[in-house]
Amino acid sequence: MLMISLSDIPKPGQHAHGRRLLRECLKPFGVPEDAAMEKGSYGKPFLRDHPELHFNISHGDGIAACIVTDRECGIDCEPCREYRERVARRCFSPKEQQMIDEAAPEERDLLFTRLWTLKEAFVKCIGQGISYPMNKAEFAFDGERIISAPEGYSFAHYIIRNGKYVVSVCVKEMQEQ
Repeated sequence: MLMISLSDIPKPGQHAHGRRLLRECLKPFGVPEDAAMEKGSYGKPFLRDHPELHFNISHGDGIAACIVTDRECGIDCEPCREYRERVARRCFSPKEQQMIDEAAPEERDLLFTRLWTLKEAFVKCIGQGISYPMNKAEFAFDGERIISAPEGYSFAHYIIRNGKYVVSVCVKEMQEQ
């Protein structure tokens, strides 16, 4: 289940809004509102009494998003951010940096945000957060379609309100038995 909420909630209330969104997503699975949550070694939350469910939430200025699945997952949502060359040099692969350099100047901010949210969703899915070397998770696009991504994971992203927001999702693929 994926849920996205666009709202004008001020920064101090965004985290609480994300948690309410999570509770709404968990209702169809019969998870009580007071279900105990714990954190893994890198801080990724999980439901102690529902190991069959995996979830992740994200929030930013004007947006919150949540995903609940039966596999490890990660989600990131952001308003379109200004291209930041120093961040790209540190977190993007050489091919990704080249992709941005070759993009039309008016497309760079959205391209930067697409790459950033996909990387964030991936590191949240694997449970390591930004301790993972983000330049190792490489992505490529054909228009809005993701054509290259880390193996063993499925990715999707949603460009909302003509590029004002980007939501990216990562779900670990099922392992063959």
